[in-house]
Amino acid sequence: MARNKEKLVLLLDVGPSMHGVLPEVEKVCSMLVEKKLIFNKDDEVGVVVFGTEETNNELMDEVGGYENIVVLQDIKVVDGDLIDILKKLPRGTVDGDFLDAIVVGMDMLIKKYKGIYKGKKRLCLITNAIHPTKDSLEGSKEDQVGTLAVQMTAQGMKMESIVVRGILSQDANKRIMDENDRLLSIFSKKTRSRTVYVDSPISLLGALKTRRVTPVTVFRGHLELSQQMKIKVWVYKKTQEEKFPTLKKYSEKAPSTSKFATHQVMVDYEYKSVDDSSTVVPPEQRIKGYRYGPQVVPISDAERDAVKFKPEKGVKLLGFTDASNIIRHYYMKDVYLFIAEPGNTRAILAVSAIARAMKEMNKVAILRCVWRQGQQNVVVGVLTPNISQNNKIPDSFYFNVLPFIEDVREYQFPSFNSFPASWLPNEQQQMAADEFVQMLNLAPSGKEEALLPEFTPNPVLERFYHHLELKSKQPDAAVPPLDETLKRITEPDLELDFENKSVLDSLCKHFELKENSKKSARRLLPEKPSGSNGEDGNGNVSDARAVDSIGQEPVVKIEKIGDLTPVQDFEVMMTRRDNPEWVGKAIREMRDKILSLLTNSHGGDNYLVAVECIIALRKGCILEQVSPSPSLCFCCCFFLNLLCGFRCFCLMEPGPYNNLMRYLYRYCQEKEISTFPKLLASMDVTLISKSEAVDSSNFTDDEARRFLDKIKPEPKD
Repeated sequence: MARNKEKLVLLLDVGPSMHGVLPEVEKVCSMLVEKKLIFNKDDEVGVVVFGTEETNNELMDEVGGYENIVVLQDIKVVDGDLIDILKKLPRGTVDGDFLDAIVVGMDMLIKKYKGIYKGKKRLCLITNAIHPTKDSLEGSKEDQVGTLAVQMTAQGMKMESIVVRGILSQDANKRIMDENDRLLSIFSKKTRSRTVYVDSPISLLGALKTRRVTPVTVFRGHLELSQQMKIKVWVYKKTQEEKFPTLKKYSEKAPSTSKFATHQVMVDYEYKSVDDSSTVVPPEQRIKGYRYGPQVVPISDAERDAVKFKPEKGVKLLGFTDASNIIRHYYMKDVYLFIAEPGNTRAILAVSAIARAMKEMNKVAILRCVWRQGQQNVVVGVLTPNISQNNKIPDSFYFNVLPFIEDVREYQFPSFNSFPASWLPNEQQQMAADEFVQMLNLAPSGKEEALLPEFTPNPVLERFYHHLELKSKQPDAAVPPLDETLKRITEPDLELDFENKSVLDSLCKHFELKENSKKSARRLLPEKPSGSNGEDGNGNVSDARAVDSIGQEPVVKIEKIGDLTPVQDFEVMMTRRDNPEWVGKAIREMRDKILSLLTNSHGGDNYLVAVECIIALRKGCILEQVSPSPSLCFCCCFFLNLLCGFRCFCLMEPGPYNNLMRYLYRYCQEKEISTFPKLLASMDVTLISKSEAVDSSNFTDDEARRFLDKIKPEPKD
C-alpha cells in the first residue's frame, strides 16, 4: 500500500506581513498532522519556512542564492514532535520569496524519493503573495515558473497554494499582487495544482484539507439512455458527511510491561432460552425476528431471501424535464459525480454533447439507479449538467437523490389571519422583524458570503481531534476550551451585532422580549381537534396535555384505570408495548370509565372529568389508528413490505370513540341531559373525521362539527 502514503512538504510564509495570521497557520498545520496520526500514520511530512532572518537549507550550501529560507523539519514520518514544532513557528523579519521556497521544497522531495517512490508527493504553500519575487537570471519570471511546472509534472508532484489576503493586503502594491497571482495561475494551468484565496481566519482553517480521502467509485457501467444507446460512466461521491472516527475498546487487564499485549477487547454473545436461562441456544436453533408494531415476527433466511426485492444493477434514464420542475429543497443525502469512463474518447464526447444540450435547453434528466448487484433499494434522482470551464477537464454531471412520496413531510401552519386582531403585528413590528431577518443573511448583496461550506471546518470534530492529541500525551488531560477561531463559527458574531445595533434596538423597542425558562412540550398531533375554529382554548389545553402524556414513556406499569387519575392511567397503558393487548384493554376500560362517570354523576359533578377522559380517548384512538389490514393476515402484510419496499397500512376503525359518541347522543336524549352536551361543545370535542382517519371514518369535517349540534337536546316549551 505504498502508493496510498503521502509525502508532503509544508511551505509557510512567516514574514512580518504574515504575523497576524500565523496563529491560525499554526492551528491548521497542527490539525493536519493530528489527523494524519489518526488516519494516515505512515505519511511523511517536512516543514519549510521562508521570510526568516537566518538561512538553513541545502540549496544555499550547494549553489547559493536561496536566502531567508529555513528547513524546520526534514521529511519524516509524522509524530507528536512535529505537532510541537508547528505550534511554535518562528516570526520572520524579512519579506519572503515564495518561488524560492517552492524550489527548496521540490529539491527536498526529489533528493529523498527520486527513483524509489511512485506514490503521492505534494507541496502545500501558505502565503499572502504580496511581496515581489526575485528576477530570474535567465528569461522572465513566467519562463522560470514554466520550467518549474514541467519539472513538477515530471516528478509526479502536486501543489496546493493558499493565498491569505483580506485586511492584511489592503495596503499592498496592486501591481505586485497581480503579478504573483499570474505566476501562481501558471502552476494551476500546467500542473495538478490548486490555488485558493481566503480572507479570514475561519476560511484559512477550512481551506487546507486536513484529511485526505481517496475517491472510490460507487458505480462503473453503462448509463442507459435507451436499448440502443449506452454510455460508459464512472460515478463518484462528490460530498459526504464527515463523522467521528470509530473508537475501539481498550483493555487494561493485560500487563503494561508485556510486549505482546494487544489490549484488544473481544466481545462474544450467547443466546439463552427464556424458559431456562442456563440453556444456551445453538446457532442452528436461532432465527431472526423483526419488530412490526408491538409484535415480533420470526423470519428465516430462506423466507427473507425468497421475498427480498432484488433489482438488477444499472443506471437507466427515465426521461427529461425542465430544471424549474425540480425544487432545490427536494435534494436528499449526498451529491454524486457522473464522469465519462477515463480514456474513452467516445464516452467523453457523448457525455459532453448531452450535458451541453441539456444546459442550452435548461433541462435535467431523471434517472433510476441501482449502484451494485444485490442492493435492496432503488434510487431515483435528478441529473444536472456540469459544464467545465477548464479545457483539460471534460464535462460531467451532478446527481442528487430525490424523495419518494413517503419521504416528503409537508407541515401546514395556521395563517396569521386566523388569530385575533390584537395578536397581529402592526406595520412597525413587521418592518422591525423583516430588518432583523435580513441582518442574519450570510450572503448579503455586495458582500462575500460568510461561512462558505467548503471553507468552514466542523468545530466539533476539530475540538475532538485536538483533545485526542492532548490525551495521547497526558491521559488525564481535561477537555480543552473551544478555540477562539472556532467560537466565531458557533457563537453570535459580535461585529455583526455592533454593525446592526440600530436593528436590534428597533426589535427590542417594538416587541416585548422575555426569556423562556420553560421547555416547550413535544406535540405529536395538531392541538386543534377536527372542526375547531381555535377561538376556545379549553379543549386545546386538554388535548395538549393528553398528547404530551401519551408521547412519554411509562414510569410505572399501570394495569387498570383507577378512579383517582383515570386520564394518566389510560395514557400509561396506551404506551405499554410488552403485550399488544394493552391498547385494546385501555380503550375498553376508558370507555367503561366514561360511562360510569356519566351515569353515576350527581348534579353534573363528574361531567368535567368525563370530558377530559373523552378527550384522552379521542387522542389515543387517533394515535393507535395504524394497524395491519384486517383483510390480510399479519405475516402477509409483513412479507409484502419486504417484497415491495412499501408499507401496507390501513386505519383501524375509530369505532370505540365514535360509537361512544353516538351512544352519548342517545343517552342524552333519553335522560334529557343538556349540561353535558354543552360542555362537550364548549371544548370542541367532535367525532373522528376523515381528515384524521382517511381510510376508515365516514364523517367529513363538517359532519363531525354538526354532530355537536345534533347531540344537544331540543329545548322544551
